Amino acid sequence: MAKYAQIKEYIYQKIESGEWPEDHPVSSENALATQFAVSRMTARRALQELCDEGLVTRTRGSGTFVAPLKSQSALLTIRNIADEIRMRQHQHSAQVLMLEQVPAEPTLATFLHVPNGSNVWRSIIIHYENDTPMQVEDRYVNPRLVPAYGEQDFTQATPHEYLCDVTPLTEASHQIEAITPDQQMMTWLQLEQPEPCLQVHRRTWCRDGVVSQATLTHPGSRFRLGGHMTFRPSRKIKGEG
Repeated sequence: MAKYAQIKEYIYQKIESGEWPEDHPVSSENALATQFAVSRMTARRALQELCDEGLVTRTRGSGTFVAPLKSQSALLTIRNIADEIRMRQHQHSAQVLMLEQVPAEPTLATFLHVPNGSNVWRSIIIHYENDTPMQVEDRYVNPRLVPAYGEQDFTQATPHEYLCDVTPLTEASHQIEAITPDQQMMTWLQLEQPEPCLQVHRRTWCRDGVVSQATLTHPGSRFRLGGHMTFRPSRKIKGEG
């Protein structure tokens, strides 16, 4: 494991164990560099990636601290919401509102690559963190690839966990937008007044085709997106500039 990754894993474990709770100070770049016998630049990279992922916050002159415990999800990776909640030493629970087969209307049939009007699985699930609703998951699943989807108990394992187990995912796409929730969504999310919500539209593939199309809705006050990208430097074309 690379040195910066070792530092990240060390901090992950401190947060997961609860030893470093919300707003707890995180070791400085100098302290981490000394502890892991690395350069300060390596320690800085680890802290910056954790900041990009939303697990810590950094303020010039004040230091680095464990981020507030609102839902933290990476934009560029697929994470299981139950794992995120458990990582914060909180309790995850789920309420299944719907789990049945429905006919695929034309747009959905195109997304799932199934015949128009054919039956597909649909589930609507509310995910809770310590009894507070954090996400409404509205998911359609291709029954050709996941025939037993409707037989699962999604209060025990999330659809994400189940799908990764039976159809290892190879590809995913995201579309993200801010929405104003309707009355039904406000009821599900226990919102007393309308507030902006973040909605993620996610489509996933396995080797054999499109697995699912999901819409994940989160209250803006309880959710945050983060991510980290590494770019390779572009090679200068000979004779350019």
